[in-house]
Amino acid sequence: MRKLIIAIDGPVGSGKSSAARRVAELLGYTYLDSGAMYRALAWKALERGVPLDSPDQLEALASQTRIDLEAASAAPGSARGNALTGLRVRLDGVDVTEAIRRAEVSQAASKVAVVPGVRRLLVAEQRRAGRSGGVVMEGRDIGTVVFPDADLKIYLDASVEVRAERRWREHQQKGEAIDRARMIEEVRERDRRDRSREASPLVPAANAVVVDNTAMDVEETARLIAMLARDKEKKGI
Repeated sequence: MRKLIIAIDGPVGSGKSSAARRVAELLGYTYLDSGAMYRALAWKALERGVPLDSPDQLEALASQTRIDLEAASAAPGSARGNALTGLRVRLDGVDVTEAIRRAEVSQAASKVAVVPGVRRLLVAEQRRAGRSGGVVMEGRDIGTVVFPDADLKIYLDASVEVRAERRWREHQQKGEAIDRARMIEEVRERDRRDRSREASPLVPAANAVVVDNTAMDVEETARLIAMLARDKEKKGI
């Protein structure tokens, strides 16, 4: 049975990462987090003091950077869906899995991701990683740009309030204090930036299945996507 390329796109807080990890588990596929690549580059830019408003310097930094995504077993006793399990991120050989999940890195990543030259370089890496199939890749342009011919395209969405609440809880779990009202504004600003960027704006692919998971948890979302995937596998699509 041919293994599929599954693309999951959606705005910040839509649950892409958690759902994609669980879908990969259910199907026995490999999970690839494209956003981790942008966060890793953003972390490097912050560490080196590279201006986030300098496209040329960011593109040069990307061309001199190696980012590897490696499968990793969940730590004993860890909860399913933990962002720090299932995937390890290495930047120039150094494990930065935990460092790139900080709030300031996520915000910086959304600025790095709008640079056309950076996206061109990282998209090539994403295609290389997933071209053999049997992968679940998530991000904001996987079904439209990275894998326009993906076998199954999903666009996850939820209300701004619910997405902001999810992000707020993630930061709380990591001991990062952040105001709920501020988080809502950050999510709205992130949406604006992602949807209006010149390079690969956030939009549902024309043939994507749109899933609003405002009232769904991770398991429900993942099982729905896995069901759609198995149906395509059986039909040989």
